[in-house]
Amino acid sequence: MILTAATLVADGLPVGPGWVEVSGDRIVATGAGTPAAPPEVDLGDGVLVPGFVDMHVHGGAGAAFPDGDADAALRAVAFHRAHGTTSTVASLVAAGPDELLKTVDTLADLVADGELAGVHLEGPWLAAGRCGAHDPRQLRDPDPGELDRLLRAGDGAVRMVTLAPERAGGLDAVRRIVDAGAVAALGHTDASYALTRDAIDAGASVGTHLFNAMAPVHHREPGPAVALLEDDRVTVELVTDGLHVHPALWEHVVRSAGTGRVAAVTDAMAAAGMPDGEYHLGAMRVTVSDGVARLAAGSDGRAGAIAGSTATTDALFAKVVRHAAVPREDALRRAVALTATTPARALGLADVGTIAPGGRADLVVLGPELRLREVYRAGVRVTPT
Repeated sequence: MILTAATLVADGLPVGPGWVEVSGDRIVATGAGTPAAPPEVDLGDGVLVPGFVDMHVHGGAGAAFPDGDADAALRAVAFHRAHGTTSTVASLVAAGPDELLKTVDTLADLVADGELAGVHLEGPWLAAGRCGAHDPRQLRDPDPGELDRLLRAGDGAVRMVTLAPERAGGLDAVRRIVDAGAVAALGHTDASYALTRDAIDAGASVGTHLFNAMAPVHHREPGPAVALLEDDRVTVELVTDGLHVHPALWEHVVRSAGTGRVAAVTDAMAAAGMPDGEYHLGAMRVTVSDGVARLAAGSDGRAGAIAGSTATTDALFAKVVRHAAVPREDALRRAVALTATTPARALGLADVGTIAPGGRADLVVLGPELRLREVYRAGVRVTPT
């Protein structure tokens, strides 16, 4: 199958008219201009980009990954896939040891089947003062035995772990995570600049939703954000929904760190794609109003705190392009890097995140105005939900 589009954003090609040849689930060739053979699929004035990779998402379509229900998890995956996210990492929240292990075991089957790209443990080893929408009763120091059991569960289904390095045993936990082949991420933390640097030296390579749920930058104590931003070994997540981080700040981060180090994430919860109302994130009650998710009244005095998002990655892509103070071609490349290439590389997903020969045929078709039109995953057109 050969697809043509008025705008193709692919590795090694100028942004403009181009084509992609797909055989089975693989991309076998790409090119600029017009292909030698007539295309089977002419996307007209469409913008053809790689399938999105969301490395931090808790659910959608009324379903939450932390609930540990396989059918519900598939519903969330299908919802986000229909919005262009062809690689999803299921993010959990702070919970008890047995509950976490049971949830990882359940989701591991979806990882083995290729429905999920892995599991992300966001906690429970987080700072109490920066716990955000996590249940403070479940926060604890990392126990080596518990951590090892979770890292071994489901034949290595856990792909990333977020923790606060200032917790007792935090630096050792970073080393254990990396030694197990998973990604160690720093977040929900009050760590100092110096301790964050130590955690990076120990192997941490991701900053979880930069600026959110971490100590702010201070002129006498730069804190974790500056340490994460200045180190080329680190990829930083940004929730580019316009609520979690001001667009001017994410533009500054992209200019400072470069597109190869910034990953746009949804941090979406079950209410994504659903009406306003009452939901939950783990054990915490969440109220969604005008599409904004916040902890409900009675949440340990933290009512009103942001509780994830209701975003989808196609919406994030459009926001990144619209707020980029660069020519449109450069803005499209930037958005592809943030929503696909960079998160894929940060997670070690070798065959997704770009349009290039040999890669999995994950493709997203947008209109000129950047509204989603079609999604292909492994060469198969996804049915919208």
